Amino acid sequence: MRMKQLLATAALIFFILPACNSENLPLELIELPPGFSIELYADNLPDARSLALGANETVFVSTRNQGRIYALRKDGDKTPKSYLIAKDLNTPNGIAFHQGDLYVATREQILRYPDIERHLRKPPQPEVIADGFPSDAAHGWRYLAIGPDDKLYVSIGAPCNICDRQGYANIIRLNLDGSKREVFAHGVRNSIGFDWQPQTGEFWFTDNGRDMLGDDLPPDELNHAPKSGMHFGYPYCHGRDIQDPEYGAGHDCSQYTPPAQELGPHVAALGMRFYTGNQFPDSYKDSILIAEHGSWNRSEKIGYRITRVLLNERNEAIDYQPFASGWLQGDKAWGRPVDLLVMPDGSLLVSDDAAGVIYQIRYREKNNDS
Repeated sequence: MRMKQLLATAALIFFILPACNSENLPLELIELPPGFSIELYADNLPDARSLALGANETVFVSTRNQGRIYALRKDGDKTPKSYLIAKDLNTPNGIAFHQGDLYVATREQILRYPDIERHLRKPPQPEVIADGFPSDAAHGWRYLAIGPDDKLYVSIGAPCNICDRQGYANIIRLNLDGSKREVFAHGVRNSIGFDWQPQTGEFWFTDNGRDMLGDDLPPDELNHAPKSGMHFGYPYCHGRDIQDPEYGAGHDCSQYTPPAQELGPHVAALGMRFYTGNQFPDSYKDSILIAEHGSWNRSEKIGYRITRVLLNERNEAIDYQPFASGWLQGDKAWGRPVDLLVMPDGSLLVSDDAAGVIYQIRYREKNNDS
């Protein structure tokens, strides 16, 4: 079993699809609901990962394996200009913008670049806000966001496929100055996407299920944490009631918080956003869009798409459906969606770390509420 864990970790770290030439990306293969279109927003961004929006519509992009952070500005031009904000960072994945400052989560630290939009050409040296996070490579790429409570939320993934290690598999919360660090959510294997519901301010997040239990087990998860201190089951239970064969003995799955929605098995659900724009049909308002990066631990690949989860008035998930697909053709994938960003005009940006680009999805048929 130890060998299986090592193989799973190696696959998580080193599974990389061949990059595509952005000039020849087959965007015509992307399937969207009627009235929607997709186009390139920016290219030449190898390993484009997390996205954040500045106050002046600057789009910030992290590159986990490249160790770089970019800023993209259109300034009236059709194609955004790219600025290099940072390089040689250790696995910078999570980024967040707040009150003029850019926050970046590397493997072991959180950095802050003050007043960043005024210094794109000559970025300031970062301030270290927090450090001492685990140095493990496995699941060491952190997601980062700032909540409506003006606190930093950071994922601390499990350093393995399946294990029970103190101080891992959780989402922590801390003040913007790095003080008062606390665990907000327990039993979270590896979350690379979270957001807050606009009406309630409550926390939602994706979580990647463990590997090596076969093609169809366990599901990835969309979780809802309306309060601090909830436990979501890992490593003892997965999905709603799947007891782990190695660590589940003696643990009652009903004692843990089940997912709000079970997602596809091994789809690698990453970035998620509530759709808060006004461009898409009204039926999309406040539904959840999820970037599914795509499976590796499966005999037939799945994922490589964007899905949509609808909620009812009681904040219960009532539907899970494809929104954008086509990056996977047969058993070949030419792109892998990572993160999502709702723009001020209501369009949706999508990062793709395999193709090294950012897409823009628009809705043009205002009278079609499909």
